[in-house]
Amino acid sequence: MQQALQVIAVVAATFGTAALSAVAGFGGGVLLLPVFLAVLGTRDAVAVLTVAQLASNGSRVWFNRRDVDRRLVGIFAIGAVPAAAGGALLFATAPLPALTRLIGVFLLAMVVWRRWKPHAARLDDTAFAAVGAASGFGSALVGSVGPMVAPFFLARGLLRGAYIGTEAASAVVMHLTKLIVFGAAAVLTASSALIGLALTPASMAGAWAGKNIVDRLPTHVFVLVVETGLITSGLLLLVTGG
Repeated sequence: MQQALQVIAVVAATFGTAALSAVAGFGGGVLLLPVFLAVLGTRDAVAVLTVAQLASNGSRVWFNRRDVDRRLVGIFAIGAVPAAAGGALLFATAPLPALTRLIGVFLLAMVVWRRWKPHAARLDDTAFAAVGAASGFGSALVGSVGPMVAPFFLARGLLRGAYIGTEAASAVVMHLTKLIVFGAAAVLTASSALIGLALTPASMAGAWAGKNIVDRLPTHVFVLVVETGLITSGLLLLVTGG
């Protein structure tokens, strides 16, 4: 009975966070991570999250494919791919208590960052590639960095579908890189890959639902939900990690 309830909770969380991400372009991964941590443990949680986020972001790319800024995705990838690979290798060997606390600190930092810098200056291509590098490295260690990089995509003048699709395409590049390294380092096991794939329909359905309500949900409501979840999860991980 308990296992069935856990499955229902994970599927529901996957659907809900995918829908929220499709509306605001970020936040789904960091809200889903605490659910996976509670059910799967630190290392498996990040591996499964990577598979689930690949499906969620891939769906958002498809639903907004006509608006994706492919050039910007390429610039982001120049920094993101090698940094994501390096971060994934570090993740594979880092001690679990340290990773748990790192994720807790990161979730709290997300809230501070969003409040301190809700808008970002428009960066040139070189600086944007550096943002890609920081994002790739951070994503490999903590699963998702969407709320931190979102302002930089918005600062490039991307709106609605262009913003959602371009940010998602950049995330797909990072997640693919991480999965290759996780697989080579035996972090991505057959069971964790199957769990992530099993959640793909929920991710795709959530992305589709979010696409259909993107003009209806007030952004401030979404941000409030995200920040409340981040603070709660971050504090719990800092207290229980170890």
